[in-house]
Amino acid sequence: MTLDQPASPPPSTARRGLLIVITGASGVGKGTLRERWLAGQDVFYSTSWTTRTPRPGERAGVDYVFVPPEVFENKARSGGFLEHAAFVGNRYGTPIEPIEAALARGQDVVLEIEVEGAMQVKTRMGAEAVLVFIMPPSLSELRRRLEGRATETPERVEKRLRRAREEIQEAHAFRYVIVNDDLDRAVDELLAVQRAERAEQVPREEWSGEDQTAVAAAQALRSEKLAAKDLQRVVIS
Repeated sequence: MTLDQPASPPPSTARRGLLIVITGASGVGKGTLRERWLAGQDVFYSTSWTTRTPRPGERAGVDYVFVPPEVFENKARSGGFLEHAAFVGNRYGTPIEPIEAALARGQDVVLEIEVEGAMQVKTRMGAEAVLVFIMPPSLSELRRRLEGRATETPERVEKRLRRAREEIQEAHAFRYVIVNDDLDRAVDELLAVQRAERAEQVPREEWSGEDQTAVAAAQALRSEKLAAKDLQRVVIS
């Protein structure tokens, strides 16, 4: 199944933007998936702040806003983050002002954050936050991807894998779960989720055929469709 990008509403439609939160274990391929999914879309991608140093190829202000710990702490104390969390010795946070502005003007907002931060957004924003968990096909495949980066020490790889096991067990806290074992299919599934959530903002009698297809596809991705044994299978594989 291939879905077109969700159609933007007419200018006269007073529609609040979607707040889509994606997360998943380090190395699961969130960045590549996000870039393919959002290509050509007019969405607001929130750039997180972090205290970690840039990886090779990362661009300041594009991939992350890289700041010293004291600058991060000052913003956190002033309530300037929608969420913030510590992960593997570094801190990450999502500035709130640009997000609220984008949602208010009807623009979809995408956050790519850690699980702890996603739970904070869920607590603060409630059902408005569309939480999507990106699942690796297996822990052994996740290990291969992490080691293939050649940017992590063996100790940090093991630490990330331990964290991944914990995060996978929390997948049911998310609205949708997408397994990133095939990039094209995962992109189509994210487009289906986005279109389905937009369709839910209008009466069903106004849904197009593509809306109906997207809603059916998104329903199959709901986290409640996964049994505990399905999550365990990923963790031990």
